[in-house]
Amino acid sequence: MKADKSPSRLIVRYKRSGTQDDTSLPPLILRYSPNERSNHWITAILFVLLALSGLALFHPSMFWLTALFGGGQWTRILHPFAGVAMFISFAFLVLRFWTHNRFEEGDVQWLKQIDDVLANREDKLPEIGRYNAGQKLLFYAMVVCMLGLLVSGIVIWRQYFSFYFPVTVIRAAALLHAVCAFVLIIGIIIHIYAGFWIKGSIGAMVRGTVTLGWARKHHPRWFRESIKK
Repeated sequence: MKADKSPSRLIVRYKRSGTQDDTSLPPLILRYSPNERSNHWITAILFVLLALSGLALFHPSMFWLTALFGGGQWTRILHPFAGVAMFISFAFLVLRFWTHNRFEEGDVQWLKQIDDVLANREDKLPEIGRYNAGQKLLFYAMVVCMLGLLVSGIVIWRQYFSFYFPVTVIRAAALLHAVCAFVLIIGIIIHIYAGFWIKGSIGAMVRGTVTLGWARKHHPRWFRESIKK
């Protein structure tokens, strides 16, 4: 893959090995850098491990999931450490994408026209930047849940911290931990569903690029800003 001669350094074109540039291939816009994609997938993998180990510890009917982590004892040991690792990885994602997720003019109107969103009538919606209002709401919900999981997780981390807190606080923290985990799991399911619903979104996080047509259709304002760079 090599840079196109376009003024935008974000536009790239694939080059087939052993051949000259194939100008019939459509130019692509860089949506996610390698570092952003790596950061995202590290967070995603840790989330899956934490969801499975957390469910295993949450209810006896799901205790069989501990076999994936070497048994109950290892699950109890690994779960909080993996949680800290996921929070750190997610914190880097927040720093990378915070500016792109600020609410802007048109976001409220986008939410008011949710029926047009669900019907894919994107031509009737306000122009969208890098992320739409729904993605921004999910972003902030995940930030809140991650903070709730970190704080409550520290309180109920028996090996290191729980003995510093009274039992009532520990019980409240355990409840908060479960609620935040539940909301986060639902949010991630919505996130995955939306990725498959909008064709090309998954590919953007795998390859890092999207077609000009995809960008123009789904994120027109971001498209214009990208080709001007």
